[in-house]
Amino acid sequence: MAADAGSESGSGSGGAPGTVSAAVSEHLRRLCLREFPCGIGSWNRSRFLPPKPRAWKELGPGEEKAPGAEEEPVEALLGLVRGPQSPWALPEDSSAEDRFLRELAIRSPTMIRDTFFYAYFRSLRVVDKQVSQVDKDLLKFLRLEELVLSANRIKEVEAANLPPTLKVLELYGNELTSMECLCAHPPPGLRHLGLGQNQLRGPSESLYVTASHWPNLVSLDLGFNDLTGLQAMVTALRSLGRLRLLVLQGNPLALLPHYRGFTVDSLARLCVLDDVTVSPHERHQFRGLAQQGELLAQEAQLMVTIGNIRGVVDSSVLDPEPGPEGPFVTYSYYVTYDFLEEEEAEAKEYSEVLAEIVKPLSNTELLEEEVPEEVPEEVPEEGTEEGTEEDMAEGSLESVDTTEQAESESSVISGRSGRSGRSGHSPPKPPSTDSGEELAKLRPRMDPRLCPALGTALFSTEHKPWADIIACSYEARHGVKDLGPLKAFLLAGTTVTVVEEKTLSWPVVTPPTDSPLAAKKGKGANDKKKDKDKKDKDRKDQKGKAEEPSKERKASQRKRDAPKELRQDPPVLQVLGSGLVALEPLLAGEPVVSTVCNFGVVRTQESDRLTFARDSKKIKKGAKKERTKSVAPVFESDYQPEPLTVEVEIQLGQIRSTEEALRAIANSARAE
Repeated sequence: MAADAGSESGSGSGGAPGTVSAAVSEHLRRLCLREFPCGIGSWNRSRFLPPKPRAWKELGPGEEKAPGAEEEPVEALLGLVRGPQSPWALPEDSSAEDRFLRELAIRSPTMIRDTFFYAYFRSLRVVDKQVSQVDKDLLKFLRLEELVLSANRIKEVEAANLPPTLKVLELYGNELTSMECLCAHPPPGLRHLGLGQNQLRGPSESLYVTASHWPNLVSLDLGFNDLTGLQAMVTALRSLGRLRLLVLQGNPLALLPHYRGFTVDSLARLCVLDDVTVSPHERHQFRGLAQQGELLAQEAQLMVTIGNIRGVVDSSVLDPEPGPEGPFVTYSYYVTYDFLEEEEAEAKEYSEVLAEIVKPLSNTELLEEEVPEEVPEEVPEEGTEEGTEEDMAEGSLESVDTTEQAESESSVISGRSGRSGRSGHSPPKPPSTDSGEELAKLRPRMDPRLCPALGTALFSTEHKPWADIIACSYEARHGVKDLGPLKAFLLAGTTVTVVEEKTLSWPVVTPPTDSPLAAKKGKGANDKKKDKDKKDKDRKDQKGKAEEPSKERKASQRKRDAPKELRQDPPVLQVLGSGLVALEPLLAGEPVVSTVCNFGVVRTQESDRLTFARDSKKIKKGAKKERTKSVAPVFESDYQPEPLTVEVEIQLGQIRSTEEALRAIANSARAE
């Protein structure tokens, strides 16, 4: 309690628990105003009690002047409450009013009565005392001008219990949900009203900030609530002719780009907005903006920029060299962050700068990739149909136990049925590998840190290969119309994550065409031999006729020179570093949050040695020597690897002038 006043009667009675008067009485009790060295007792009784009537003949010489041996002079008692080492001294953070009361209780203890408190004190501060009710005992303070009830649990104020002499009323950090209760019987001479850090919400609160309720209001603080509807609020504030200081920052309405300019131009007499003086130059810059209120975009705009990633470990040097059959391993790196889910139209607008979030392929898509695009159909001869049907039946029986499981797994991963890619006229394709192993590959290997919170979406930079400094060069503009959830998101912050993606690729092996009869294989071999002899004969006849190869030979040559088709396994994602970026400064009026997220060291001395050795093979010998001389000391005993860091900047869009606002309106009209 920064400044205190209240009643402490002889019986020690106080108000009901949870009321303002009860908190005041409890605080005064802890000041010990009636206990040593304050109050009246054996230490000073002779100064305040009337002497016992005795005849003058019974008094000895000078007896009336001799104080009791157990009494202390006033200065000695004051020294006990002033000395820092004294057990009766107040704590260092005590208010001046508390110290004044202690000394008054020593000098004139007879003044510590109810009538003194009610008539003397003009300021009353009850801070963080678990107060939930403003009781009628406050009306006893006849000269009270300042009432501070911050950091309590007040949900509603009975305005009739507020002294009519109040000029300052502060209710910061309470649980008020509306100003309506204060407007029932407001103090007529109130000049400052502080309602910041409450739960005022909605555009309807603008109905309670008019001159009909607060005709003499000079200062109004509504910061850090949930107020929306900037135009309605400013229209109501125009009626407050004496308003000079206004605080609205921390509300959703203050996130609009034109918030400050529109408010400054609308309230001509305003001197200070959000603790920043309104200069004449600023008024000139925003002149005429209030007239464009209906055309201004009612959405907040935030620009997210992600710069360089440093200190990434090169995992490829730790993998063995791939064989001819694979697997071929590739690594890529990117940064993710979560943000509010955008509307569909807005999401399409930024699709060119957003990299796709990795989603594993379904088992149907994976099987389709394994099967060659064109398989020559062979018409079975008579007598072979029965064997073919038996083989198909046997294959279907083997896979019947896993069909439903595979389809359900595919629907969970890719969001569609496993039959979506099959034709109604073709038989089901048998899996090329064991069903259990296939499903294990298809399950996404997702880190919980890559799963966005409810109501948010995960955004990603482009995937980049490893480099000592990975330049993301990422920018994305987010437009949000629902300002309430945006405030909650800014209070929570965004999670920035550096991800390593490992992909294994395998050569696609074309399965051989199965023939039901051995005789057919023999026949095919003879046909191939005859075709070969015929080609040799034709080649001899055409030798020297034409040097240019035919179109068929060109196509065949291109087919042989084409790279092998690779089948990719679902990517393996590993989080290298993750951390929370606080965005609350954007609510407090800061235009930008710029930080370098430090996730600690992920490199090792061994990985850096291998990376250096690999890079040294790619340069010339002369450059190799110079590079060795400059880099070699890094691997000595003083080796200090660079930590994993990423540069992040999030800027809240703000309009700086009326001209800029008009350009934005024109661009929006052309876009529509």
